[in-house]
Amino acid sequence: MNRTLTQMKTKTAAFWNNRSKTQKILMVSGLAAFIILLIVVIIFTSSEKMVPLYKDLSAEEAGKIKEELDTKKVSSELADGGTVIKVPESQVDSLKVQLAAEGLPKTGSIDYSFFGQNAGFGLTDNEFDVLKVEATQTELSNLINEMDGIKSSKVMINMPKEAVFVGEGQPEASASIVLQIKPGYSLDQSQINGLYHLVSKSVPNLKEDNIVIMDQNSTYYDKSDSGAGSVSDSYASQQGIKSQVEKDIQKHVQSLLGTMMGQDKVVVSVTADIDFTKEKRTEDIVEPVDKDNMEGIAVSAEKVAETYKGDGAANGGTAGTGSNDTANTKYAGANDGSNSGDYEKSSNKINYEVNRIHKEIAESPYKVRDLGIQVMVEPPNPKNAASLSAQRQADIQKILGTVVRTSLDKNETQNQNLTANDINNKIVVSVQPFDGKTSLNTNSAQSSGLPIWVYITGGVLLAAIILLIILLIRKKRSQEDEYEEYEYETAPEPVRLPDINEEKNETEETVRRKQLEKMAKEKPEDFAKLLRSWLDED
Repeated sequence: MNRTLTQMKTKTAAFWNNRSKTQKILMVSGLAAFIILLIVVIIFTSSEKMVPLYKDLSAEEAGKIKEELDTKKVSSELADGGTVIKVPESQVDSLKVQLAAEGLPKTGSIDYSFFGQNAGFGLTDNEFDVLKVEATQTELSNLINEMDGIKSSKVMINMPKEAVFVGEGQPEASASIVLQIKPGYSLDQSQINGLYHLVSKSVPNLKEDNIVIMDQNSTYYDKSDSGAGSVSDSYASQQGIKSQVEKDIQKHVQSLLGTMMGQDKVVVSVTADIDFTKEKRTEDIVEPVDKDNMEGIAVSAEKVAETYKGDGAANGGTAGTGSNDTANTKYAGANDGSNSGDYEKSSNKINYEVNRIHKEIAESPYKVRDLGIQVMVEPPNPKNAASLSAQRQADIQKILGTVVRTSLDKNETQNQNLTANDINNKIVVSVQPFDGKTSLNTNSAQSSGLPIWVYITGGVLLAAIILLIILLIRKKRSQEDEYEEYEYETAPEPVRLPDINEEKNETEETVRRKQLEKMAKEKPEDFAKLLRSWLDED
């Protein structure tokens, strides 16, 4: 092998040295031009192709989608006066699903212009409609399969013909979708709402009320009309939230007590009462700044004091001189001037400013109104319940009491005035042996199989054996190649037989026999080759 490489190197060097200077320059220039051309082709072919994501968008909707794509750091382009937005071809499906889950677009529709590009000549209207429906169903199925937790999907779309006459009502389309959910996954309400929005925007004249979605277990998924941040009033949603709260608390308690006692020594059950009431109220509160003295802040003050002191005035005027007065009549005055009087007036006005508080309160739902925890603990010695000390039971009771107190809603705790005794009444700790533990462990051992380190060790050994076999095969092949090359380069030496005429005293047969015997003793390989040549001639 090394000799072959040496010969190739020598021939290449000789070929290069035998070329003229002009030929060398042409060869190097051609190689450099080929490399540059190859790099340019790779750059152009590796650049992503921009394809339409949505079409017939309003300017406001296009701006929102453009801003959302920039937030996601996705390159995008606007075309057709801002009514069409383009993105890289490799990200079209995932972006349609993500934006649909966020409720975008409100206007416009998903682009399916490739129908006309891929349709051949001679198609009738009916054939084109069938092709369009099938392609739409396929594309929708591919989009739905991009969602997390969905293994596959089947889409059936009913697209009626458009009305011919003006007076006729526009027919509505309908869609039925069957989802294949991956094991261990469940769709949340946001995914379901996004799925309804995606299908509605993908098919013309398709309302969300005309869409039916179910999974392989015949479980129907309904769209929730509630907006962001609100709670669904459906029974299924409430039960799902209640179950999730119970599971979270159960996992936390199981992990906590399992670390203390052993995972197979504790069984936990949790029941919760969730308040789904959402309250929204407005409060206008007026309160003093200084609550201790019940006073506000003095904004302005006014203090007025008036005093008067003097003698009374004498009666005056002529009696009976007026047009309506009675003539010759004299009235006695209230004061004949013999008395004196004093007058004092004081006023103090202070304007106080108080706190005016305006509150718009929206109480969040999902409040844990009540909680119960039931725990069964197996003592260290299953046959002796007293092996679990009273101190350990008290510690378990305190831990569970803390979990209940922190899980309950604070307003509920304050309104009910829960005491330590009330908290303990929500907790049940039972100490007893687990009769079904043996069969459970046996089943789990059978299902678990061998430990993981056994599989890892076996995999490493198998890989080492395969590598060793490959190396041995390659070594054997290299040895065979070298042996064949040696036989090819070194020609076998001719077999030289002594002339039988040299010995004249012996007969020809005797001399030949002696020569053959001598050859068989000294050169058995040559003797065997000679016999094979004789046999071939015969």
